[in-house]
Amino acid sequence: MHLWSDTFKDGDIIPEACAFGVQDAHTHVRLSSNRNPHFAWDDVPAGTESLILFCIDIDVPSVGTDVNQEGREVPHNLARVDFYHWSLCDIPPTMKAIAEGQFSDRVSARGKPGPAVTVAARQGAALTLRHGLNDYTGWFAGDPAMAGDYYGYDGPCPPWNDQRPHRYIFRIYALDIPRLPLDGRFSGAEAMAAIRGHILDEAQLVGVYSLHPQVAAQL
Repeated sequence: MHLWSDTFKDGDIIPEACAFGVQDAHTHVRLSSNRNPHFAWDDVPAGTESLILFCIDIDVPSVGTDVNQEGREVPHNLARVDFYHWSLCDIPPTMKAIAEGQFSDRVSARGKPGPAVTVAARQGAALTLRHGLNDYTGWFAGDPAMAGDYYGYDGPCPPWNDQRPHRYIFRIYALDIPRLPLDGRFSGAEAMAAIRGHILDEAQLVGVYSLHPQVAAQL
């Protein structure tokens, strides 16, 4: 398989328009346009019944003590964990692309609705896909103004004091099942676990992003 984007090239910086947060000289970070990037794919293998697309930040600090704290830095060598920003499930093999902003075009306090999402198809028909919860659900759980179920895409907003630039893995899998075997409310990690044993092929590209002024200037 082959996955590409007209929004950014593999290994490049993710545009601010596709981020959850951008740098701010006074408050360190402010909300951004939060548009999902464009993606397209081809060379889907024979026998594919559905596809699933993930976005995973693989550089999230494993310890949050120093995260976004004045006068502190998150050290580059701190152990890191995964943070799911997107899981789009039950994509039919006939679907070949996702437009920029098709599934997300702003920050929605308390999260976008889900899991079902309807998209237009050919000849006026409609497709029903599903979104898993992203990990902002847990991140904002203690914030009365933002707490909620965050379905679908919400873009990068790494700690503004992190010495490490964050890598965002956008990966699509071709599956031998027509529907992800999960119902109701499920996380990106649960979706990833559910596709084990059903993967026919995969492809990915990587974007980078930082809100640390010195780190971002070197990207």
